[in-house]
Amino acid sequence: MIDWETTLLPDVIVLPLLWLGLVAADAHWTQTLLSDALWGAVGGYLTLWSVYWAFKLATGKEGMGFGDFKLLACLGAWFGWQMLIPLLLLSSVVGTFVGVALKWRGALREGGYMPFGPFLAGAGFLCLAGSPRFILTTLGL
Repeated sequence: MIDWETTLLPDVIVLPLLWLGLVAADAHWTQTLLSDALWGAVGGYLTLWSVYWAFKLATGKEGMGFGDFKLLACLGAWFGWQMLIPLLLLSSVVGTFVGVALKWRGALREGGYMPFGPFLAGAGFLCLAGSPRFILTTLGL
């Protein structure tokens, strides 16, 4: 909700969650192997970092903030690299529906943007509630 209100994802929240995800994998508190968690963190960060730079080079504008990279890295640490695509798909689809509804109602912010962090976090909560294996199986991955 902080991102929705301020368009900022504070490092003081996101970075400890990233490290805790790696520690949880190493301590076997989750079903994620440490190597999968590490590559999930790296892959999550680099995926959105690449999207950011591709968009910036193509348009000259910034399309997202660095907090989104860190949040996807955090989710990758908790759920492993295998969940990055499902997390991105789920957050993008829900974000698209919310964005269309807000545009239809004329409730988008000035400039027509909305933060991506709440949708990434929501996808993370859905994966937490619904087991990553179930989600991967449902998506046929």
